[in-house]
Amino acid sequence: MLVAAAVCPCPPLLVPEVAAGAAPELDAARTACSDALGVLAAARPDLLVVIGPAEQHSDGPYAAGATGSFHGFGVDIDVTLGTGEGQERPLPPSLAVGAWLLTRAQWDSPVEGFGVGEPLAPERCLAVGRELGARAERVALLVMGDGSACRTLKAPGYLDERAADFDAQAARALGAADLEALKALDESLAYELKAAGRASWQVLAGAAEGAGLAGQLLYEDAPYGVGYFVAAWS
Repeated sequence: MLVAAAVCPCPPLLVPEVAAGAAPELDAARTACSDALGVLAAARPDLLVVIGPAEQHSDGPYAAGATGSFHGFGVDIDVTLGTGEGQERPLPPSLAVGAWLLTRAQWDSPVEGFGVGEPLAPERCLAVGRELGARAERVALLVMGDGSACRTLKAPGYLDERAADFDAQAARALGAADLEALKALDESLAYELKAAGRASWQVLAGAAEGAGLAGQLLYEDAPYGVGYFVAAWS
């Protein structure tokens, strides 16, 4: 059963070396992520699963010891997801950011990864979540994903007037651990707004069914025109 969850954004800019001179702009987000990971640690899970958006060739499970890097973002940093033999295919960027957060937090409990394909339908997301929630007696999730990328004129997806309302709905649902509100997030609208976290959040909703967890929103902002949220469920 799911005993705790942390929701974090997944831009590579969370890694200070990637952000370079702009690193201080996400200091508050990094602090909130650390606090959310503290909630996971306090739950003492038997297994932590890091989930995050992935391209179709990078979706599915990743064993402990899987590796990733930020070489494609101009920095010579490699990360490993827990300890184990891993596998040949590299972690997608979202799981690489998750692995970086765990390394920063000195996480030492069993951990695996799961890349969630962005086209994954809500019903399938919920089913995947239920499967992940049953992976161990005490399961925790580190849920990586961003909100809309259309909050400002300079945002990656340009300005879309619908983006602020979508992000507000997502933030409320994540902060309140409102499973029905997460399940109700519109797949098509999320795609149009480039909200890469939609599928991951709905996987979380599936995993949390029957767990009775309470949520707290620790961070909400859109510093680059992209909605970033941090929440902790326990």
